[in-house]
Amino acid sequence: MNSSSLVTKTADDLHCSKDALTDKFGLFLQILLACLAFTCLIAKRFCEPRSERRSWLIWFYDTSKQGMGSMAIHLANVWLAGQYKGDPCTWYLINFLLDSSLGLLIIFIGIRLSQYLSRRKGWESINFGEYGKPPSANAWMIQCCLYVCLMLIVKGSITLFMQLNFWQNVKDFIMSPIPNAKVEVAFVMLIIPFFVNMLMFWVTDNFLMYKDPAKRRYSGTRESLLRRMHVKYRTLTRKRRVDSESDVLLSADDELLDNESVPITRTVDT
Repeated sequence: MNSSSLVTKTADDLHCSKDALTDKFGLFLQILLACLAFTCLIAKRFCEPRSERRSWLIWFYDTSKQGMGSMAIHLANVWLAGQYKGDPCTWYLINFLLDSSLGLLIIFIGIRLSQYLSRRKGWESINFGEYGKPPSANAWMIQCCLYVCLMLIVKGSITLFMQLNFWQNVKDFIMSPIPNAKVEVAFVMLIIPFFVNMLMFWVTDNFLMYKDPAKRRYSGTRESLLRRMHVKYRTLTRKRRVDSESDVLLSADDELLDNESVPITRTVDT
């Protein structure tokens, strides 16, 4: 009887149960979050300058890599959350926030390293965002596999980092103000991830999309040319102002000299 009471108390102490992330409500929130994240990426495409906007095929190649990588991370987080002792919702949230901060730094380093090797070795297929002309599905597949492997490295690094003892105290603190299990699941699986994913997907998409070096050079040259023209314009304006002031002074001097050269006649009364 004592053991039964202990089990009941332990279950009551949990904010959400072990299957809270995978029941119908949890799955509904995950599907809704995926749709919102996809909508965010569509909106980002329309925010791009019309002259630089990607075609739908290139956009799909770029965003599908991110989608596959995010799905791999998400499934790993859901599985790992159930392996820890205690509330799975808080463990999932901690993993998610670390993936979105420390993980984003690892992703950036990995993408830049891949682009460096692409330029150094001539391996165009691993240059993220570059698929050839016409776009090659093989290059897209190679980059997808490479990005998923990069995300697995992120997940492995975060999992090792999570073994530190102080995370237990973080877990106890982070969701303590929320006593309702459904509200906690909504915060963990939808509300917080939506705002974080919106920022992370936007930034990561900038990492993954191809940026034409010629356009970057042209942009830099154009800015430099505009800067030089602005400096020249200011110089000419200043020179004209000085010349104008000099003309005024000269005209005043000429007028004074003219006045001095005019003979003064006196009238004598007779």
